[in-house]
Amino acid sequence: MGRRGALAAFLRDELIGLLAQTKRRIGNSNRGCLDITADILEASYGGVRKTYLMYRCNMSFRQLKNYLDFLLGKELLCVVAGDVSSNHGLFEITDKGKEFLKSYKGLKALVK
Repeated sequence: MGRRGALAAFLRDELIGLLAQTKRRIGNSNRGCLDITADILEASYGGVRKTYLMYRCNMSFRQLKNYLDFLLGKELLCVVAGDVSSNHGLFEITDKGKEFLKSYKGLKALVK
């Protein structure tokens, strides 16, 4: 299995794990964790700031901080410029994040 195949298998396992957690909701939102994760990743093409993500994904700052910590830890998102702790950092989707979105959209298409 090549590097790309190993990455696809890893992402599939991560996505299955996240699907198992979709019953857990954050706040009073009708969106699940996977939906919010996908929204953040999709909005982060080209490098975006925290404030843009917060408004684009309709989240509170506390929610966004939790998701950013998670996505940075899973290497689905990276800091392009600036510092993670400051409000001046630019966040961008990684190749791993793009693979996640591709898998997410494929699973959503199967469910519909």
